[in-house]
Amino acid sequence: MNGPAPPAETALTVDGTGLPCVTLRLRLRQATDGAAPGTVVHVIATDPAAPPDLPAWCHLTGHLYLGPVSGTDRPVCALRLAPDACPTRSDAPWQRVEPAAEPGHFRP
Repeated sequence: MNGPAPPAETALTVDGTGLPCVTLRLRLRQATDGAAPGTVVHVIATDPAAPPDLPAWCHLTGHLYLGPVSGTDRPVCALRLAPDACPTRSDAPWQRVEPAAEPGHFRP
């Protein structure tokens, strides 16, 4: 989505004010772990790397990036949690959790 996301749908807010994107993604993953699919998350992100990073994280996980939220006094982006999102590592949310290899199969 290219337009601003509606602020009224917010069910969860993750405040990443002053955090670098790496730390923000750790906080975002922790905050959304166990949240219901369809939940709209507003992410307050002051790191200049956040505008390209959050859509990339959504693409990686399968969540829907809704875009910047207008009418806020801080930079806020919105996303909607997907029901079939790919899990990410708790210590490295920029990496997907890969399923275990089947017995007898080698994974490099």
